[in-house]
Amino acid sequence: MPTTTAVKSFGNYINGEWLTEERVFPSINPAAKKEVVGYFQASSENTAKKALDAARKAFSSWSCTAPFKRAAILTKAADILDSRSEQIAEELTKEVGKPFGASLNEVKRSAETLRYYAVEGVSYTGETFPNDDPNLRVYTVKEPLGVITVITPWNFPLSIPARKIAPALITGNAVVFKPSSDSPLVGYRLVEALHEAGLPKGVLNYVTGSSREIGEILVKHPAVRGVTFTGSTNAGEQIHRSVSLTTRTQMELGGKNPLIVMEDADLDEAVQLTVNGGFGLSGQACTGTSRAIVMKSIKEEFTNRLVQKAKGLKIADGFTKGVSMGPMANEKQLKNVLDYIHIGKNEGATLLCGGEQLTGTGYDEGFYVSPAVFTDVTPGMRIEQEEIFGPVICVIEADDYEEAISIANNVEYGLSASIVTKQLNYIERFVKEAEAGTVKSNRTTTGNLMNAPFGGIKKSSTSTFRESGRVGLEFFTQTKTVYFGH
Repeated sequence: MPTTTAVKSFGNYINGEWLTEERVFPSINPAAKKEVVGYFQASSENTAKKALDAARKAFSSWSCTAPFKRAAILTKAADILDSRSEQIAEELTKEVGKPFGASLNEVKRSAETLRYYAVEGVSYTGETFPNDDPNLRVYTVKEPLGVITVITPWNFPLSIPARKIAPALITGNAVVFKPSSDSPLVGYRLVEALHEAGLPKGVLNYVTGSSREIGEILVKHPAVRGVTFTGSTNAGEQIHRSVSLTTRTQMELGGKNPLIVMEDADLDEAVQLTVNGGFGLSGQACTGTSRAIVMKSIKEEFTNRLVQKAKGLKIADGFTKGVSMGPMANEKQLKNVLDYIHIGKNEGATLLCGGEQLTGTGYDEGFYVSPAVFTDVTPGMRIEQEEIFGPVICVIEADDYEEAISIANNVEYGLSASIVTKQLNYIERFVKEAEAGTVKSNRTTTGNLMNAPFGGIKKSSTSTFRESGRVGLEFFTQTKTVYFGH
């Protein structure tokens, strides 16, 4: 069970100091909306400028710091996260409603991400090029960009910041980090660990507050050389358009991810993959399964089993034993899901189960909704095209693979896609033909390895620089070519 502590106020972290503002805002527990997890700084534009100035001043010395010294700090911070994993996981569950087991896994994965980049970063280097002049060496070096703005969402409030901040720091950049206002405490814990690990002042700065007040300065300030953002497509497009010509962007955005189920699929496996992808984390994952495209001959049986599974999921506070789904992360998300349920019904889709705000003991104080399954969904419906970011799965009928892949690709997003089949020819075609940055077979659409590239195509990404893996270092560096004659 979670511990009970007095509500604290948490400061911004600027130039190595914890600072406060005149105004604060609460972080609310979505499972118990009257519970305040903590108070955080409602920062002003002037505060954001101070953070950017601190990062700019710290960059020159940090960029010259030996890579092994940077790596030692990341490794020590990872050890600190591990030593506090239970506490941070509790706080993560309280902030976003995630089941405690998933929160604990996220803390551990984030620590491993820091360690991963501590290793990869010290071997990340340029190339040497042969030439015909015996007195000339031609080679490239990888140099840091400068000041990086990191803006992250609430659904993975520790692992997404870790996979952005770790590669930025190991390559010698200075960072200004703005977490989501729905999950600032978990972001605070990451910064706290890096601070205690010995990160020099100004190298990492943490600023909380409204994007309306500080978002523009964090991406348009002349010191900013790169902006890495994960969030909605609309917000990402706005950032991408507003930055200067010399500011890089890395945008990981929305998804409308399909899972194709062929005639030869193991139906129990296919249903479980759909449930895991669509209802895991309450559907609040950018790679979540939102469309199950099922062959006509097996659609009825698949749908019946899916509905049975959905009705059997345990929905409760994230600390409840055996919980399958926690609450929506905030009231806005709850309203968004309920609005799309209404839209789907009006479009003519059939709601087979769920889609209701849950009430009664254990539910009245939280943002709970039952997992929804729609059938009679046709291509072009809003619930089939638009990202809902909640526990809503659309079952779509297809006559054959050709129709299924056409439906899968006929959306503006291209983040993740999967197919369930035993036939290798379908898998090989799917790998080539699926319009997504991540394609899978016989696996859920969610989840990615920390050492493999991650990112989307179409409106799921700027399709410039991938996150995660060794290639995740590329965004934070620029190449200089050296002609060394003697």
